[in-house]
Amino acid sequence: MPLSTPARIVSELASRGYNAEREAVTKLADAPDPERALDRAVETMPDDALKLTAGHVEGVLDRAESRADATAGSQRAAEQKNGATATRDPSVSTGTDSGVSPDAGGDVPHETKGSRDVDLSKRAIEVANDMTGNSTGTGEYSDFVSVFRDRYEKLASKLRGRVNHRPTDAIENMAGGSEAALIGMVSDIRSTASGHWLVELEDTNGTFPCLVMKDRPIADLVQQLLLDEVIAVDGTLADDSGILFVDSLHFPDVPRTHSPSTADRHVQAALISDVHVGSQEFMADAWHRFTDWLHTAEAEHVEYLLIAGDMVEGVGIYPDQDEELDIIDIYEQYEQFSEYLKEVPGDMEIRMIPGNHDAVRLAEPQPGFDEELRDIMTAHDATVHSNPALVTVEGVTVLMYHGVSLDEVIAELPDEEASYDDPHKAMYQLLKKRHVAPQYGGHTRLAPEDRDYLVIEEVPDVFHTGHVHKLGWGKYHNVLALNSGCWQAQTDFQKSVNIDPDAGFAPILDLDTLDMTVRKFA
Repeated sequence: MPLSTPARIVSELASRGYNAEREAVTKLADAPDPERALDRAVETMPDDALKLTAGHVEGVLDRAESRADATAGSQRAAEQKNGATATRDPSVSTGTDSGVSPDAGGDVPHETKGSRDVDLSKRAIEVANDMTGNSTGTGEYSDFVSVFRDRYEKLASKLRGRVNHRPTDAIENMAGGSEAALIGMVSDIRSTASGHWLVELEDTNGTFPCLVMKDRPIADLVQQLLLDEVIAVDGTLADDSGILFVDSLHFPDVPRTHSPSTADRHVQAALISDVHVGSQEFMADAWHRFTDWLHTAEAEHVEYLLIAGDMVEGVGIYPDQDEELDIIDIYEQYEQFSEYLKEVPGDMEIRMIPGNHDAVRLAEPQPGFDEELRDIMTAHDATVHSNPALVTVEGVTVLMYHGVSLDEVIAELPDEEASYDDPHKAMYQLLKKRHVAPQYGGHTRLAPEDRDYLVIEEVPDVFHTGHVHKLGWGKYHNVLALNSGCWQAQTDFQKSVNIDPDAGFAPILDLDTLDMTVRKFA
């Protein structure tokens, strides 16, 4: 792939074991032949040099231009000597093209401002659970059976060490009064006439009713249950073996002993979401202040930008949305977003996932952008993964999920467990359930795939969401849960549903300590 962007040049230099000044990367990217210029710059570096400087690159480019001018002059002299009268084919380069469009003006593009140094050799990023390009679901009944079976098996494996599990058909044949334990998917929750809770659990063999008495301490846990999540219970069978009286209830949960990984150097990541370019309420001034700050010495360690969905406002997302659009064409929205992205320093690594306002399917998991949108997004060489995706940045695993299911969690659970004012508490519930969207058939659309991409198989070090436009963070069993707010002022629709957004904030995460600072640009 041609080295046509700063990010690709950074990657190539890193593979050769070199760091570079940011201005050096920019000069290489602007060269007529970036690949040849990079090769010459590396070949002519002093043996003891580890960092490519702007002065060195400038010298290489000047020498190349001088040689090209000399070659062109010799060619013209030879043509004159031989009586040549034909004009030069304008499509043939003599190496003197500056690589800058005549109408580009003399100002340095915003993304090339500043003097940031890039520590290329330390950069490391890996991605797991990205289903982009791997969608297999057809919507057939068998597809749903397969994905729920996969969910059950993955989550049951995290619970089997905690209870002496027996399948539902084996429990049915046990003697009354026996102790029994069951791992199942919640298929029904209802209260009895006496105020007790009847929870029906389903495994791959059948269903079985479980009764939680209202005066038991675990009764409060029943109010945290959602349909289709996987739990474990143990207790005592009734005399007729027809029901299990529950003594304890277990979630797959994050181990309390989880020890998060950290980077081995001081490096930071900016975690944002819900930019909503195309909306009349997009806060462009706040965005400019944010990207200007990224070019300052104070932000020199911010090398990663992680965006958790809703890059643009989209079209037809909610009633009368067209009346609040500044850009009505979805592709023009992405083109404008790409322009705003150019303001981010060119050496920053950018990873994004889609949200419910983006131009992908609404059903989760959502694949990354198609080829047409990816072509629009090449300005900064940003990479778009699926929603959700597990992105490991210099050893720190970040579970990126846009967060549509948070609406359902907040609506279904008691206020003390989940609310819009404290969105991170709703995220705690998802970590406890080890699934980003447990409930099927509600507001959160789910797509059947060959496996359940929404299970939280690996415990992340950071859980990053957006969607609800509220800022909130905290730690759950040593996992940092962050909902990063938005870059959109309150819309009429949000006003009608009583959403007061937290806009213009940029959480900055120290990857070496997992400490976080929230900066406000609005």
